[in-house]
Amino acid sequence: MRARQAGHGPLGLGRRGRREGIFSPICPTAAPGTKGPELKRFLLLITALLMPTLASATTLWKGDFEPGNTSQWSSSQSVASDRLQVVTDTVREGRYALKVTVKKGDNPISASGNRNELLYLSRETPNTEYFYKWSTLFPKGYPSVDKWQVFAQWHQDGCCGSPPLEFYVVGEEMRLRVGGSSGRVVWKAPLKREQWHDFVMRVKWSSDAKVGFVELYKDGKLVLPKTMAATQFGKEKNYLKLGLYRDASVSPTATLYHDGFVMASTLADVMPPPPAPVPVPVPEEQPAPAPTPAPETEIGTELPTSPLPETGVDTPSLPSPPSYTTLPGDPGDDRQDLEFGAPQGCGASASGGMPAMAAVGLLGAALLMRRRSALVRVRASKRR
Repeated sequence: MRARQAGHGPLGLGRRGRREGIFSPICPTAAPGTKGPELKRFLLLITALLMPTLASATTLWKGDFEPGNTSQWSSSQSVASDRLQVVTDTVREGRYALKVTVKKGDNPISASGNRNELLYLSRETPNTEYFYKWSTLFPKGYPSVDKWQVFAQWHQDGCCGSPPLEFYVVGEEMRLRVGGSSGRVVWKAPLKREQWHDFVMRVKWSSDAKVGFVELYKDGKLVLPKTMAATQFGKEKNYLKLGLYRDASVSPTATLYHDGFVMASTLADVMPPPPAPVPVPVPEEQPAPAPTPAPETEIGTELPTSPLPETGVDTPSLPSPPSYTTLPGDPGDDRQDLEFGAPQGCGASASGGMPAMAAVGLLGAALLMRRRSALVRVRASKRR
């Protein structure tokens, strides 16, 4: 079905803005009489003020439901208000997310299949390149059926047929197909319930398979490198549909969640930041054990009764006093002189020096007597 909205052009801009001139603060029209240098200074000032804003204005559109409703989106296709609900109990980021429910027979546009979807008329033109980010969660009770169930698609302006780019589920597998019903599946992954699937997709829009391409990141990792493919049908523009659209034969009621949709012109604006590193637990310092106190020893007041140990040091013995031998004719006992320090001979003992002294005395007496005899003879000769 052709899905258009009056008054909207590419990225939701009004048609009037493309046909009529709009005052630009970058290039204002000079007023009559304005001098060139003054205008030049004015332009430089405005450019300097707006440059930071222009450099960061790469996020082109957000459909993250943070207003608390679906006002960011162009329109909806649903059979009742409870099929597309903005909720707060299951969110990927921020405070709000979209809860989508589809029951058998939900056909708000009287077309094939059952659906409840939101539309954003992005109207991507040929040879443009954009980045898209969003997250989808399939709860525990999501049905497993061998039929197609589309949860995100970029549909062509034409009314019928499969879109040029679509994400869908078959059984227990998620798939990305490019090129419509006759196109090819370029990516597959197991369907995991009760967890958020974070998608980041880069697309070059073109009906030429040698120009157009698609690149896919999932959960922060590149899962589909740049793959060339025709991403548009002829000259038809594309628009976004987010929700759930499935084969009409599927009976179980299905519910899923979408959150955080962003359209941007750079990868940095849509790639989620890396997860914060898990803090390494620091072991608590155990207090040092208190030192064991030494046993107290009572100091006794009684003297020890056991004998003191011998030290092994011999006490030096004094030499015994020498024995004296009294020679015949000695005047009494010489021990009294010895006790008072009288000089001794050079012999080994007092008794050993006495014979030598006696011999010297006798020799002296003999010499004296001989001298006297010589004197007597001399005197006698003189008398003659």
